[in-house]
Amino acid sequence: MSQNNQFGQPVGDALPDWQPRQHPQRVVLEGRLCRLEPLASHHAPALFAAYQLAPDTRSWTWLLREPDSQVESYQAWVDEIVDVQDPIHFAVVNTQTGQPVGTLALMRIDSKNGVLEVGHVHFSPLMSRTPLSTEAQWLLMRYAFETLGYRRYEWKCNSLNEPSRRAALRMGFQYEGRFRQALVIKGHNRDTDWFSIIDSEWPKVDRAMQKWLAAENFSADGKQLQTLESWRQPKC
Repeated sequence: MSQNNQFGQPVGDALPDWQPRQHPQRVVLEGRLCRLEPLASHHAPALFAAYQLAPDTRSWTWLLREPDSQVESYQAWVDEIVDVQDPIHFAVVNTQTGQPVGTLALMRIDSKNGVLEVGHVHFSPLMSRTPLSTEAQWLLMRYAFETLGYRRYEWKCNSLNEPSRRAALRMGFQYEGRFRQALVIKGHNRDTDWFSIIDSEWPKVDRAMQKWLAAENFSADGKQLQTLESWRQPKC
């Protein structure tokens, strides 16, 4: 509960046992459908090939980088960032095929205050709009909240990126507001929408995601039986 100081001013909840959290590490996170591996040089050729399966380059519109037209340029970018401490990039590997099919990252890491953000999300057609993409997000959330003990997990996107906004809300992030004229990206203004999940919300989000991802929530032809949002609704 919020407390007052000696002047009668509200100063927020007391956190007497709080300690700075560990910086995220390059670890492997195992799931049923996929695993997250620290992005490495050897992932680059297969990732480039997976992105090339898209009929156009619209999946690059909201990224900070322009599309790579040659595997060599994508390889160079991967080699440049694999040892960076923030962001920490992960490759999403399909457990059935053993092939990397997308990437995402932990970024803006503030271990002192227990805050970090998921970003640089780039899923190829081999995983977009599939349960694998939800599991990849869940694995990273679980690592942040349960292994590292962070208090706040953020999602930010261009306010015009409606698919990203819908994805955040679907997974249980809370919309917090819009930062107007926050960035200039590729020669265009970007207003940035902020979303978050905090540690007190995580158990409910986690339960819903586990129930949605369970094999019994899908029909024989792979269609969901209940939506992710419905698993967060109170039961009568």
